[in-house]
Amino acid sequence: MNTTSRREFLITGASALALSGAIFKSVQGWLGDFQQYTGRELHRPLDGSLTPSASAQIDPVAHALNRWTFGPGPGDYARVAAMGADAFLEEQFAPEKIDDGLCDRAIARFSECWWEPLGEAYEEDAEYLPPVLRRVAILRPVYSRRQLFEVMCEFWSDHFNIDPGKGDCRYTKIADDRDVIRAHALGNFREMVRASALSPAMLWYLDGRANVKRTPSEKPNENYARELMELHTLGVHGGYTQHDVMEVARCLTGWTILAKKDDGFSGKLLSPLKDRAKVVFRKDAHDNAAKQVLGQSIPAGLGEGDLDRVIEIVASHPSTARFIATKLCVRFISDEPPPAAIDAVALAFADSKGDIKATLRTLFARPEFHSSTGMKFKRPFHFVVSALRATNAETDADRGLFSYLEKMGQVPFRYPTPDGYPARAQHWHATLLWRWKFALALANNRIKGTHIARKEIIAQLGGDHALAATLLNRQPNTEESDALGKPGDNLALLLASPTFQRC
Repeated sequence: MNTTSRREFLITGASALALSGAIFKSVQGWLGDFQQYTGRELHRPLDGSLTPSASAQIDPVAHALNRWTFGPGPGDYARVAAMGADAFLEEQFAPEKIDDGLCDRAIARFSECWWEPLGEAYEEDAEYLPPVLRRVAILRPVYSRRQLFEVMCEFWSDHFNIDPGKGDCRYTKIADDRDVIRAHALGNFREMVRASALSPAMLWYLDGRANVKRTPSEKPNENYARELMELHTLGVHGGYTQHDVMEVARCLTGWTILAKKDDGFSGKLLSPLKDRAKVVFRKDAHDNAAKQVLGQSIPAGLGEGDLDRVIEIVASHPSTARFIATKLCVRFISDEPPPAAIDAVALAFADSKGDIKATLRTLFARPEFHSSTGMKFKRPFHFVVSALRATNAETDADRGLFSYLEKMGQVPFRYPTPDGYPARAQHWHATLLWRWKFALALANNRIKGTHIARKEIIAQLGGDHALAATLLNRQPNTEESDALGKPGDNLALLLASPTFQRC
């Protein structure tokens, strides 16, 4: 059995990279190519205090940065310590007021894809949009100052997961990201569920567009109805039955999207390009009879109003409050959050009628949150983004970076089933070897399209000890300080360390 330690791996890898360095461009030449490719430098300016935490333990400021962001960059600790964690949270709760110019520049070349009319997306190459979606999903959390917003966008993207590889989702998922996830990430849960139910991408992904009842003998398609309750609202143990699934499916019949060809109704060319994927309600395909969902009666004759009645019932159900509270506590506290925390967060969710900010305020005020330092194991995406932020990296978020996320198993928007990427650590423990390889490659600028100014940033921070304090969010302990004095790649060793793997 191979028992190579992390340090042995990094020392050996660093030596191999040094020997093969001749086959790579110089950093200066590579950086010139990168700037020509992007049109600008994309590192964050280090123009404030870079003083790291002086504490021997993760203090409240560092803990807040670890959980409310994708990881602090150089200078973030000093800024938040000066303003206070509470003030930082209020800043993050108003993302629209935060100047995000660097992030805007990072995604500028892709912006047209986000704001073009949905029908025009069909003019794009079918293989072009999904990679753009994934690249922007990396660039935003790396460069954005609206960190809590980006954290919640990732959270809800998993919650309402859509695989762009299915049918027209490759054309419509960008609009879903814009109009469902990002429009409601810090808003109201009920409104987000409704937006998702009528999202062209979701109608494609979970077959809602094919949910029709035109004759007494026709059975509705129940795919979306089941996932609406199992994954989006009540949870798998939320108390619904197969009868409830079928009743919800009946309520949602008739909602479809215009298509270029046969939409299942007329068999004719239906819409010009500008109307492609427009959501419409077909009265002739809707079951307008009375229904009963989760013990509540829905009268006959509501037509498209059945949708709002269903959303109201499932979004306000006590099981939904507990299901969402549990997922949020897993994300921000621990893989097995204390019941008292879940109870308090569920109550806040219910009392606020699904207000996401109010729910998060309660969660972040809980003693269980404040005492959970270092208890969360970063998922691969979180780990990679936090490493890029910690080293003030420039990246084009293209294939060079994708290849590592692929090997770790978490490329954005590539999970094939509607439950989204797993949240708990046990699913990701097998990714450690590729994390070490990524740390070594990043530290030595061996990832195509990604660059760190290693010597400059260490000099600005004040040496390896200050580098360690910045990456660990605390002062290095005796064992870590001793390790920094031994042969090997200190930056790679810190990025691969158990402390950096956790938040």
